[in-house]
Amino acid sequence: MKKLLAMVLALVMTLSLAVSANAFKDDKSISDDYAESVAVLNGMGVFKGYEDGFFKPGNNIARAEVATIIYRIYTGDVAKNDKSGLYSTYNKFSDMTGAGWAAGYIGYCANAELVKGYPDGTFKPSGKVTGYEVLAMILRAVGYDKNNEFSGADWALHVAQTAQQAKILANVKGGSYAYCDADGNYYRSGFGLNY
Repeated sequence: MKKLLAMVLALVMTLSLAVSANAFKDDKSISDDYAESVAVLNGMGVFKGYEDGFFKPGNNIARAEVATIIYRIYTGDVAKNDKSGLYSTYNKFSDMTGAGWAAGYIGYCANAELVKGYPDGTFKPSGKVTGYEVLAMILRAVGYDKNNEFSGADWALHVAQTAQQAKILANVKGGSYAYCDADGNYYRSGFGLNY
């Protein structure tokens, strides 16, 4: 199970958050480079899209969305229903009142210590996510950071070193894990890595 989880989480990190053919109303805007990989993740039920039937691959991906992806892969719970009521009482962050549909997913991940907030006690669910933050979530989901080595001033360095040693980045080509583009935007179609 752990190997499968690691593989799937690595796919999520290194592949596009696009959609497979005919899954969403805007699937024609998805690059063909990611079709096969995305079809697997879409087939697993990890991606749900928006209520209006669109996926919006050009949109920034938020911290709440990444926590939701981590939840679905980690638990295997890919049901369409939201978890806002189920795990929302688990939340450890001061800014969860506006998290809506994502509150339960974030709550579960926070309780399982798969996600951590900021030093000020917030999670910033609609905030931009960095590649290092995504890597930290993935690594925690596969069993790393048991001793809080992804904390403190050098947390990003420890995340990068651990990811390299675990070979999670083996198929990721160069670039920075800090942001997807020069403006610091993460897009659903690129999921935060420069390749």
